[in-house]
Amino acid sequence: MSDHLLDPIVTANREGSRRGIYSVCSAHPLVLEAAFHQALEDGSPLLIEATCNQVNQEGGYTGQTPADFRGRVAAIAEECGFDPARLILGGDHLGPSPWQDQPAETAMAKAEALVAAYAAAGFTKLHLDASMPCADDPTALDDAQVAARAARLCHAAEQAVGDRCGELRYVIGTEVPTPGGAHEHLDGVAVTTTDDLARTLATHRDVFETHGLADAWARVRGVVVQPGVEFGHSEVVDFVPGEARALSRAIAAWPNIVFEAHSTDYQTPAAYAELVAGHFAILKVGPALTFALREALFALEAIATEAPGIDAPPLGASLEQAMRDDPRYWQAYYEGDAEQQRFARRYSLSDRIRYYWTRPEVAANVEALFDTLSRRPMPPTLISQYLPDGYRAIREGRLAAEPRALVRQHIQQVLAAYARACLPESR
Repeated sequence: MSDHLLDPIVTANREGSRRGIYSVCSAHPLVLEAAFHQALEDGSPLLIEATCNQVNQEGGYTGQTPADFRGRVAAIAEECGFDPARLILGGDHLGPSPWQDQPAETAMAKAEALVAAYAAAGFTKLHLDASMPCADDPTALDDAQVAARAARLCHAAEQAVGDRCGELRYVIGTEVPTPGGAHEHLDGVAVTTTDDLARTLATHRDVFETHGLADAWARVRGVVVQPGVEFGHSEVVDFVPGEARALSRAIAAWPNIVFEAHSTDYQTPAAYAELVAGHFAILKVGPALTFALREALFALEAIATEAPGIDAPPLGASLEQAMRDDPRYWQAYYEGDAEQQRFARRYSLSDRIRYYWTRPEVAANVEALFDTLSRRPMPPTLISQYLPDGYRAIREGRLAAEPRALVRQHIQQVLAAYARACLPESR
């Protein structure tokens, strides 16, 4: 079995060290740039993941195949001076999700091709998730069906890399509710029970071994559970360590495995530390990073609007127009009247606006904003008004008074909270 950057982190966490790793779930170049800079500052490995709907063999909603995504991430890493040997690429919720409206066999064949494409492209952390029903399935699949489909996906990944299969690490399981933020009012989220944890792990282990995948099972490093965290449009369900204590103790019975926690966005720094201490050693973050990106870009637009002698590109207006012209990424999520929907499009924590940054007219306005504010010095008082933390960093000589650097620094503040929880030496 080949060494993997995840292995010492998992081992240390299980032995009681407050060691973990955060997973950056975003394809936005500015977010990735910020992530590389944060990892460089911390001297840590960096885990970047793509989801099955975002990146797949058909292009996903980003238009990227796994090989495309790897190439773009590698290019940003090189620009930032980040050692590729410290980069982990992961695939999230790899399974039939993009093809749920098709019969199960059709969807699973495409899911096998998906997992194979990720593995062949050099993604070595693969979350196998076949929990979702397809067109001709019952409403819910039982554990044996889910495990059998996960085994099929695992076999496809192993076959795709041949002798290099020892490099692959797997995560199994799924969280409830649907990933990416809840759609409705939140009154609390049920923590996964210890019985459900044991059943998920035992069923997968037995099915993997039955399918001749015992060696692959030995490379399972994580199981996705619900620790009791979630976020909606304006609400966050905070982690309560006591409610997950029994779950945290139960993982001790399963060697070499830790928990992977999804939807940890917007938790407090103290919660991240408590999660890592409770063996939730892999913390996924996505919308909180693009939410911070949006905050910083809107702040720059406000600076450009208010600064004398500067013509501000219409960034916010172009985003609003793009979202109204193509509502498929937000319409099913944002309820209420027209004004409530307008507010949610801009400010919801679920951040559906993240799907629109790559639209040509929006991307052009972002670059125009950077160009405009790079050519004309930004008034320090306006930086203080709209990006006060960035202003302090400039005053202390830690940051250049440059628009792109301000955006990166704002995103890094989110990542730094994760880093402090996952890297005891960074505290």
